[in-house]
Amino acid sequence: MDVSVVIPLYNEAESLPELAEWLERVMRDNQLRYEIIFVDDGSSDHSWSVIEALHQKNPNIKGIKFQRNYGKSAALHEGFRAASGEVVITMDADLQDSPDEIPALRKMILEEGYDLVSGWKKKRYDNKLTKNIPSRFFNAVTRRVSGIHLHDFNCGLKAYKNRTVKSIEVYGEMHRYIPVLAKWAGFRKIGEKVVEHRPRKYGKSKFGWQRFINGFLDLLSIMFVGKFSKRPMHFFGLWGTVFFLLGLGMAVYLIVLKFTLKEFSLTNKPAFYLALTATIIGMQMFLAGFLGELISRNSPQRNAYHIEKKTGF
Repeated sequence: MDVSVVIPLYNEAESLPELAEWLERVMRDNQLRYEIIFVDDGSSDHSWSVIEALHQKNPNIKGIKFQRNYGKSAALHEGFRAASGEVVITMDADLQDSPDEIPALRKMILEEGYDLVSGWKKKRYDNKLTKNIPSRFFNAVTRRVSGIHLHDFNCGLKAYKNRTVKSIEVYGEMHRYIPVLAKWAGFRKIGEKVVEHRPRKYGKSKFGWQRFINGFLDLLSIMFVGKFSKRPMHFFGLWGTVFFLLGLGMAVYLIVLKFTLKEFSLTNKPAFYLALTATIIGMQMFLAGFLGELISRNSPQRNAYHIEKKTGF
């Protein structure tokens, strides 16, 4: 299989026939062996009936249907599990991503050796106030925190080596940060390509304002898990020790003042309560790190490393 195209969707029945026809034409013109995997994320319209009809016409079109709406990350995860193509392409089902970009994206993976290529919608047709400006802000923060120099982390049009998608787990709402997940899994060659962004032809966007808050929370989660999931004591133990020593130092200082100044009242000073709070926080963080370390040591995934190559076995 040359290419697997994974398309998560939710209530996109109107666009599916046109998208399927466009994809078939691109694959035929470039003589590619392919599969198209539609992942229906619990649609309430007749999207699944359309997918079944498309499969009857073309066996290369396959479908996965969720019982209810689980989100884009879950849909991509299942699509990645099912994909068997040498190159895996992801795109949205709303016709805003152009299938004509697929041959160039595939070429970057196979000939230029990229593990992942993310699309960059340099010219967008979204609402500037609700999408463009927040998107630029999120991308700037993500670039700064992750060290990955991409302009558009959340672009749905991406290309991957097959082993890249098999080595990462997309969960929660982490689809926004798949390049970051790939980097933490050891895939360092991550590139970018300017792609066409088309105006939405059918329906309306399924994403609300909540994605802004969730986006930042997910970024913090993924950076923490990527660095400290297998060594939680390095984070909690370090800061627990800092807080404990800070509180202990303040407490010793106050005790010395108590013995040297007869009229000094220990419990009437704000510093006393600050010292007590810092000491308690330090102990709690240290214990959290210790418990996290015990859980990590007993996890079946404690040595889940990604091996690139083997020889002689």
